[in-house]
Amino acid sequence: MSERTGVAATDEPGGAAGRDERSGGVVTEERSGGAATDGRDGEYGADDAHELLPVASPRRTWALLRAELSGHRGITAAAAVVTLLAGVAGLVAPWVLGGLVDDVRAGAGTDRLPPVIVALGTAAVAAGVLTGVGAALVARVGETVLARVRDRVLDRALHLPSATLERAGTGDLLARTGDDVAVVTAAVSGVVPPLVNAVFTVVLTIGGLFALDWRLGLAGLAAAPVYVLALRWYLPRSGPLYAEQRVATGVRTQALVTSLRGASTLRAYRWEAEHVGRVDRRSAVARDVSLTVFRLFTRFSSRLNLAEFIGLTAVLVTGFALVRADTVTVGAVTAAALYFHRLFNPVGFLVTQFDDVQEAGASLARLAGVATMSPPQEPEAPETPADASLELRGVTHAYGDRTVVREVTLRVEPGERVALVGATGAGKTTLASVAAGVLRPTAGEVRLGGARLERIGEGRLGRHVALLSQELHVFHGSVLDNLRLARPTADDEQLLAALGAVGALEWVRALPDGARTRVGEGAHPLTAAQAGHLALARLALADPAVAVLDEATAEAGSAGARMLEEAAEAATRGRTTLLVAHRLTQAERADRILVLDQGAVVESGSHAELLAARGRYAELWWSWTGLRPAPEDQRQPVPDGGPRPAPAVVPRPGPEARLRPGPEARLRPGPEARPRPGPEGVPGPTPEGVPGPTPDDAPQPDPAVGAQPTPEGAPSRTPEAAPSPGPEGTPSPGPEDGPRPSVPAPR
Repeated sequence: MSERTGVAATDEPGGAAGRDERSGGVVTEERSGGAATDGRDGEYGADDAHELLPVASPRRTWALLRAELSGHRGITAAAAVVTLLAGVAGLVAPWVLGGLVDDVRAGAGTDRLPPVIVALGTAAVAAGVLTGVGAALVARVGETVLARVRDRVLDRALHLPSATLERAGTGDLLARTGDDVAVVTAAVSGVVPPLVNAVFTVVLTIGGLFALDWRLGLAGLAAAPVYVLALRWYLPRSGPLYAEQRVATGVRTQALVTSLRGASTLRAYRWEAEHVGRVDRRSAVARDVSLTVFRLFTRFSSRLNLAEFIGLTAVLVTGFALVRADTVTVGAVTAAALYFHRLFNPVGFLVTQFDDVQEAGASLARLAGVATMSPPQEPEAPETPADASLELRGVTHAYGDRTVVREVTLRVEPGERVALVGATGAGKTTLASVAAGVLRPTAGEVRLGGARLERIGEGRLGRHVALLSQELHVFHGSVLDNLRLARPTADDEQLLAALGAVGALEWVRALPDGARTRVGEGAHPLTAAQAGHLALARLALADPAVAVLDEATAEAGSAGARMLEEAAEAATRGRTTLLVAHRLTQAERADRILVLDQGAVVESGSHAELLAARGRYAELWWSWTGLRPAPEDQRQPVPDGGPRPAPAVVPRPGPEARLRPGPEARLRPGPEARPRPGPEGVPGPTPEGVPGPTPDDAPQPDPAVGAQPTPEGAPSRTPEAAPSPGPEGTPSPGPEDGPRPSVPAPR
C-alpha cells in the first residue's frame, strides 16, 4: 500500500523478506507459513512469488561507493594515509630486531641496545596511536557514506511508484531499510576499520618480505594456496550450519517464551513436565547444532594453522639455504620469519570474518539496488481531471498467473458513495488499489474525471485521490504534527477544525497536553480507534476529490467501530468515495453496493434492493445480523383490503442454544400471545389494525426489509408470535395442543 497525500501511512510489518534467489537479474521472494498477509484479502497464497526490488551488481555497488567517497576526498585520503603509516610503523620492530641479530653476530657491544630499545618503543607507540586514529577515521568515513546511502534509499523509497511498491511488497523494503541497514552499520563500526588495517598490514608485510629478498617473499606466498583451499572447504559447509543454528535457536526461544507466558495455565492443567520436556528437546537440538558448528570451525582453524606452518617452514628453509649460500644474512632471515609471523593475526581475521564481509556486501548491494533506482517518470503533457468522477473500464488484474479481478466496469459519479462487499479473497482490496492508482491493471483502464490515471502522473494524482488503508501509523510527534503531514501550510485553527469535523476533538483535548501532546512510539500511546480518527482527520484536511477507504475502520474493534464509521462518513461527505466495507453497516450507508465474488461483480444496487433480491448480499447481511426471513411455507396470506404487514424475521440461534433442552425447557406461548391457527396449523393474521406480538428480546427486522414491496402473487409475511413472558420473565406454558412458536426450537 502507498501513502497518499500524507493521509495514511501504511507501515506494514510484512516481516523480513525471504531468501533471495538472484538469477538473471530476477529476484523472487518465497512465501511460507500460510497465506500471504500483505493486505490483499488473501487473494493469493503461499505459492505465489513476489517480484522484489532490484539488487545492485558488484559493479554498480562499487560505483555507488566511489561516488559517495568522492564527495569526502579529504577525510578519505586522511584515513588511508594514517592507516598506511600505522602499517609502516608495524614493520619497524622486525627490521630493527633483524639488524640487532646481525650486530650480535658481528660482535657489537651492549651500546647497541639503547637505540634499539628507543626505536622499538617509538615504533610501538606510533603504531598504536596511528592504528587508533586510522580506525576512527575509517569508521567516520564509513558512517558518513552509509548515512548518505541510507538517505538515498529513503528518498527513493518514498518516491517509488505505487505500482512498484505494491508489486514488491513493503516487507522487502522494510527488510532493506531495517535489517540490511543494521547489518551494514554493524560492519562499518566493527568490521571495516580492522578489515582495512588488516589489508594494509598484509600488503605492507608481504612487501617487506620481498624487500628483504624476493626469494623469501615467494616462500611466504607458499601458504596462500592452503588458505584458499581451507576457505573453499569451509564456506559451503558453514553457511547451511549457521542457518540451521539460527533456526534451532529461534525454536528454542519460542518454546521458552511460550512456556513462560503460559506458566499459570500450565500449572493449572499440570502440564509443566510436558513443556519442560519440550524445552529440553529444543535446547538439545540447538546444543547439538552449536557443537557441530564449533567442531566445523575447529577443523577450519586447524587448516589455517597448517597454512601458517607451511608458510613459516618455507621461509625458514629458504632462509637457511640462502644463508648457506651467503646470499642473505641471518638477521634478514630473522626479520623475514618475524614478518611472516606478523601475518598470522591479520590473515586469520580476514579469513574468519569472511562471512561477515559477505553478509555486509550482500546487504549493501540490496541498499544500492534501491538507491540507484531511477525516479518515476512523469508524463510530458499531464492531463487534468474534468470532475471528480471515477470510472473503471473492463479492469482485470492478476498476480502472476492468478486473476483476482475480472473485467470490472464501474462508474462512480461525483459525490457518490459506493461500497465493495464480498467474502475474503473476492478481490475487494485489489480493485480498490487499482481504482486509487496504486496498482496498474493487467487489462482495462481507470479514468479520473475523464483522464487516464497514467496520463495524470504519479505526483499529481496524490492531490486528487487519497487512499486510506487499515494499516494506520502514528508518527512520533505531536497530534498537530501528525495532522500537518496532510497539509504542511495549515495553521492550528485549520488542524483543530479537521479534528472537529470527524468528531475527534473531544478526546484530543482530554490528552495531557491537548493537541500538542506527543504521540507515537516512545510517547503517549493512542488506541487503534484514535489512530483511525487521526487518519480520517488527515483525509478531511487533505481535501481530495476522491477518497478510497480500504477497510480503514477494521482495526478499531467493536468498541470504536460505530464512532469511526460516523467519522468516515463525515470525512467523505460530498466526496466521490469508494470503500471496502469491513462491516456491513458501512455498506448499508452507501448509495450503491457492489458485491464481488472471485473478482467479478455479481450484484449491484442499494441496500434495500439487494435484500429484496435475496441473493449473495442478502446472505451476507443475514449472516452478519443473525436475522433471516421466514421460510416460504410460513408466509401468511394478506386479507382483502387489509394492511400489508412486514415480513417475518426468524432469529438464528446462537451457539449457546445448540444444546438439546430437556422437557421442562420446551415452553409454549401463553394465551395472550397465541395467534389464531390458519390453514394446516400455520398461524393466521392478527385482527385488523392490531399489531402482532414481537418478542422483547428477539432481533428486529431490518427497516429496509420491511419497506420492500411484496412480489405480485406471493403471500405477504407477518411477524410471527413468540412466547409471552410468564412469572419472573419466563414464557408461560400453553395447552398441549396449542401452536408452537415460530422460533425454531434449539437442537
